[in-house]
Amino acid sequence: MAERSKLYFASDVHLGAGTYAGSREREARLVRWLDMIKTDAAEVFLMGDLFDFWFEYKTVVPKGYIRLLGKLAELSDAGIKIYFFKGNHDMWMFNYFEKELDATVVSDELVIERNGKKFFLHHGDGLGPGDSLYKVLKKFFRSRFCQWLFARIHPNLGIGIANYWSQHSRIAGAKDKDKIDTQQEWLVIYCREVLQKTFYDYMVFGHRHVPLDIALDEKSRYINLGEWVHYSSYAVFDGVYIKLEYFV
Repeated sequence: MAERSKLYFASDVHLGAGTYAGSREREARLVRWLDMIKTDAAEVFLMGDLFDFWFEYKTVVPKGYIRLLGKLAELSDAGIKIYFFKGNHDMWMFNYFEKELDATVVSDELVIERNGKKFFLHHGDGLGPGDSLYKVLKKFFRSRFCQWLFARIHPNLGIGIANYWSQHSRIAGAKDKDKIDTQQEWLVIYCREVLQKTFYDYMVFGHRHVPLDIALDEKSRYINLGEWVHYSSYAVFDGVYIKLEYFV
C-alpha cells in the first residue's frame, strides 16, 4: 500500500441540485474519486457546498447520500482525516459529521502548515470586494436565532422547500461554464490584500466554480478548486507542490 501522505481538496459538488439522477451520478463519481485517493491520502478537505442544501435538526438530517457517507466513514475508519467546510449552501452543519465521522467542521477559514508550506483555506463566500447583499444575508443565516427559527419548521416542509429551491439554483441550471476575469477576480484581490500582512504559500478556495491556478507573487498561489457538475476538478498536495487535477 502506498504511503498516506497527500492532501486532497475538493469543493462545490452540490449534491441534491438538478435532477435526482444527475445528483446520484455526481455522488457516484465523487465516491469513485474517494475510493481512488484512499490509498495515499492523509487528509481530505471538502471545502464547502458539498450539498446544495444541508440542515441538521436535532434528530433529523436530510435523507440520501448514503453511498458518500459510507465511503467517508470508510476513509475515516482507515485513519484518513476529513474536514468539512461550511459553504453558502450547506452552512447549517453542526456536529453530525463530527460525531459520526470524527471529522472537523470548519465554519470560516482554516490555516494549516504541512511540510513547511503554509495554507490558507476557505470556501470563499463573502470575501473580497462586492457581494454586499450576500454578506448581510450570511450574517443573518449564520445567526443562532435564524437557525433556531428554521429548526421549528417540520423537516418535511423545511427540507422540502430547500430541495425545491435547489432545482432552480445557479449550478443546477447552468449550461455554459463560468468565465472569470482573473484581473478582477475578487478572491484574487482578497488574497493580495491578505498577503500584505501574512504570507501563505497556497490560498485555496471553492465557491467560484472555475478551476484556477494563479500566481499572486513570486512565491504565493491562489487555487480555486472549481466544481463537480462540469469539471470534476480537485487539487492535490504531494508534500512539495499543489496541482489541479480532473477526475474522469
